[in-house]
Amino acid sequence: MGAVLDTVLIKVASRCNINCSYCYVYNMGDDNWARQSKLMAPETVAAICTELGALAQHQLTPFSVVLHGGEPLLLGSRRLHELLRQLRAVLPVTYPISLQTNGILLSEELLDCCAAHHVSVAVSLDGPAAVHDRFRLTHGGGGTFAQVMAGIARLKAHPAADFLNAGLLAVIDPTSDPAEVYEFFKSVGAPSVDFLYRDGNHSKLPEGKTSLHSLEYGRWMVGLLTAYAADPNPLPIRVLDDMLKVLLGGSVSKEGLGLTDFGILIIDTDGTLMKNDTLKSTYNGADQFAQPRTIRDTNLLAFLESAEFTHYRAMQQPTSAKCLACPALNVCGGGMILHRYHPDNGFDNPSVYCADQLHLVAAMRRMLGAYSLDYALSQSA
Repeated sequence: MGAVLDTVLIKVASRCNINCSYCYVYNMGDDNWARQSKLMAPETVAAICTELGALAQHQLTPFSVVLHGGEPLLLGSRRLHELLRQLRAVLPVTYPISLQTNGILLSEELLDCCAAHHVSVAVSLDGPAAVHDRFRLTHGGGGTFAQVMAGIARLKAHPAADFLNAGLLAVIDPTSDPAEVYEFFKSVGAPSVDFLYRDGNHSKLPEGKTSLHSLEYGRWMVGLLTAYAADPNPLPIRVLDDMLKVLLGGSVSKEGLGLTDFGILIIDTDGTLMKNDTLKSTYNGADQFAQPRTIRDTNLLAFLESAEFTHYRAMQQPTSAKCLACPALNVCGGGMILHRYHPDNGFDNPSVYCADQLHLVAAMRRMLGAYSLDYALSQSA
């Protein structure tokens, strides 16, 4: 088998119990969710398990499965248990299964279910209340911080918390104080945090970014890097860890960084095979394959070898002349696909975060250079 799949993201619920203002699923123009059933049907679950089981028999390396939405915990404990039971019947524990949730619906029963099937839980939390509650809102417009923190408390108190707690996912607010956000996450006791840039592109810049050349996000990330580097026991931050690892000669674990090629497939709530769903933020239907297929009527092994999937996977690699000539390309990888979009020429552009990333990479190089000099001086003393 030539193609290798790294991640299968399964959108088990098409609706969400909150309404984040920056959400690419509901609030950036795509309307596919409105045509979906609210929850994944049993026959779709069965087809997924059949195809993933066959893939596991052919692919030499394990792939990860991520349960997503909407809000995946809207499934409820009975449906979640049955889904995980069927997945684990075909995928041993060497295949990581995780669940990305806003944390509000986390309960002892649901956590017990995840623990029983060896499924880890990642929670979305943007920072302290003043940061989080600006954007992660209820459908009535209220903040969700207190409810999320209650869910995180239940997660941390669970007997299997050391395995279950997969860390936090945070969307950056460039108007916040990065040092304050870092200290908050340290106080929460998160095992790790993954920070994301806001969705946006060349026709609609991300919120908080005033131009292609402005550095709001880059300066924020350098502030985060400064807090991280000053901490003798730093909180693992995947985006920083990966970029520093590349600068030191290693490889990345995250899509949108470095030049590692990741095979990522999305399975929508109705079973339709989709491209990376963050592409929804570029234009309506951008995450759809030209020839619609569902997991119920497609041989997944054959699809992963198809020209259409190969072309989609190749989209991760930048094609713009500016990116290809850039000495920082091996670190930033040209950024996420969605951040390169322009309606005039598609994805053949540098990321809208190009200036921010170059600012951050330069700061990292200075930091590593100073560390090497300090270390050399200490060794010669």
